[in-house]
Amino acid sequence: MRRRMRHRRALLPAFAVTTLFLAAACSSPGSHAGPSATAGHGRQVAADRPADGTDGSLAVAAAPATTATGTTAATAAAGPAGSGQRARRTALAIGSYDSHTRRAVLTDKPVRHGSSSPASPAASPTPSGAPYKAAVGDVIASAPAPGAPDGLLAKVTKVIGKTGGGTEVQTEPAALNALLGDETAKGAVPVDPSSFTVDKLLPGVKVSWAKTGQVHAGPKGATLPLGSLRLDVSAGIPTAPNAPVSAAASVNGFVQVAPQVDFAYGGAGTDAPPGSAYLGVSGDWTSGWAVEGRAAAATGTPLRIPFAKLHADPVLEVGPVPVVVNLDLTAYVQISGDGRVTVDVQQNLRGDFKAGGTFGPARGWTPVSSSDMTSTPIRASVTTAGTVKTALGAEASVGLYGAVGVTADLAPYLRGEASGTVTASSDGGAAKAAGAWGVYGGVDLSGTLRLQLSVFGTPVIQRSIPLGSLNREWKLAGGTF
Repeated sequence: MRRRMRHRRALLPAFAVTTLFLAAACSSPGSHAGPSATAGHGRQVAADRPADGTDGSLAVAAAPATTATGTTAATAAAGPAGSGQRARRTALAIGSYDSHTRRAVLTDKPVRHGSSSPASPAASPTPSGAPYKAAVGDVIASAPAPGAPDGLLAKVTKVIGKTGGGTEVQTEPAALNALLGDETAKGAVPVDPSSFTVDKLLPGVKVSWAKTGQVHAGPKGATLPLGSLRLDVSAGIPTAPNAPVSAAASVNGFVQVAPQVDFAYGGAGTDAPPGSAYLGVSGDWTSGWAVEGRAAAATGTPLRIPFAKLHADPVLEVGPVPVVVNLDLTAYVQISGDGRVTVDVQQNLRGDFKAGGTFGPARGWTPVSSSDMTSTPIRASVTTAGTVKTALGAEASVGLYGAVGVTADLAPYLRGEASGTVTASSDGGAAKAAGAWGVYGGVDLSGTLRLQLSVFGTPVIQRSIPLGSLNREWKLAGGTF
């Protein structure tokens, strides 16, 4: 999907991916009547079926944060296809999981987050007081648990027996339609900025974030919109061979992001592909960066320098079902050019983007990508004939339960070029120079859909599907000499 690119020549606002996945469409949960009886096999589960209060669809919301004392991981279970045992919340927990053998230990005991064993020797009953009894065909969805840091979506294929920690079962991968069935759900949920783990790849990278409750981390006095995560970077970049010392190249800038996960599901039954599905990332982006000197890629091809990697595993509550989203972001600087042009440019940029995949029975999985950016230069100059292009961007991947489904690469950039000629008369007259220069802002958005999107219960994608390359460019400044 293409959205028009606006541009204006005013002050460049700050570069902020202020809502890459920002909280927008989270509705207030209601409830719709559901049986409070047994879900089968001696298992009792909560009967609440929250809806968004308008059209009967399941609410999509961020799961509550785990308490400091450690509580049982959010879990939902449903009986085998055709059993009529719909997904319900349960006191069941994943005591441990082995990703190589796909064996799990199911327990009714509270499990402390990050622990490999139950926190208490006393069994915790399900809401009705009846213990959980695993059965072949049961489908289980769990928030991150010991041995399953990306969450777990699995079907029980064999009940092996009792262990000291609970009931050991053999599992195989399952799909969301086995739990969501013929329900519908749609929402956009923010990612808590404090939940990201950040791996700094360059010295001097600074991290700031702000969340509700006046909780803040980062440099003293830094002000950020609530829900935002900001990365500041200052680094030298490769300079062309034989360039003078005065042409030393550097980049200084920041990326600000408040990510948002977009999720939708339109069911057709527990054993049928859904009528629709969507998974993607979106948000508002604001950034500011400056490039000085004579930069060049060492080999003539674009040189990418990552400066921070971030990871989070937000849990969405889709009705009673915990859906674990795995989000990775890599912030980077990228340079290309011929090493001949010297630049002094600074740009602020603001806008939004969306990247994801949507499913429909007629067309299968198709890509979704759009971007709308506004920028202006604070300063811009280019000297000497040549070209240079620098980007301060972010690569994102989003998946479910450890299976990557969508990757997107958003690269706002600055491009400078100059060309000219010098002529001299044969009679020794003064030389004359004539030429033109220009500085351009732009954005590239690209990515792929991957076969793992079949976790929705849709047919497997036989090959990765490109999102398509979206490019917008606009002139910031220019002149002649």
